Amino acid sequence: MHTPTNDSDFSRTVEQLADDPNPYEPEVGSLPENDLTQADLENVNKTGTTTIGISTADGVVIATDMRASLGGRFVSNKNVQKVEQIHPTAALTLVGSVGGAQSFISTLRAEVNLYEARRGENMSIEALATLAGNFARGGPFFAIHPILGGVDDEGSHVYSIDPAGGVMEDDYTVTGSGMQLAYGHLEQAYEPDMSTEEAKTVAARGIKSAVERDTGSGNGVFLCEITDEGVDIHGHHDFDDVL
Repeated sequence: MHTPTNDSDFSRTVEQLADDPNPYEPEVGSLPENDLTQADLENVNKTGTTTIGISTADGVVIATDMRASLGGRFVSNKNVQKVEQIHPTAALTLVGSVGGAQSFISTLRAEVNLYEARRGENMSIEALATLAGNFARGGPFFAIHPILGGVDDEGSHVYSIDPAGGVMEDDYTVTGSGMQLAYGHLEQAYEPDMSTEEAKTVAARGIKSAVERDTGSGNGVFLCEITDEGVDIHGHHDFDDVL
């Protein structure tokens, strides 16, 4: 038998395998460390954002502004669609870092498609909210705080998903840097029996209130209407078009 030459690639491989590890046991690895500095974080594209979700008897209305910024001081984009369809009858908002939110949406959309392909039915909105919370808590998604809205056999639902994975359902909710301004309007204007059209007006006015004072929000409004028939999203740079 040929003896491996000292210090050859083959001899080193033999040494590495000397302990006879079990090939069926999982290999323990480690996640890369986050080396971002505060200066790096200031240059991350963030949505700043005001996002609103309102549940009605007929469906769900989601409204968002259109602005992305760098460090909350420079407007990097004036036409960001911050609400995306992720399910035949559900949508999710982008809040926080743009990259983290986009990755989060792509991951959830893929899981929803896999669920439908394997089971031949749509995932319930409660299950989708639980999945979103689990991903937010354990995944590599940086600084997100989205709203999930959807309609299923149980009715219409609005959830806020916090960065630690907390999932809270409510009749209406607001997230983002302009949330205090928008909440002030919703507390006065929301009615439990309002129609979807009324909810769209209330949500748009809430976004407009935030845009007036919050530097991280601005440049118009995206309105998303969700019913048991699907998801409809439209952007408006002029608030007069929807008020």
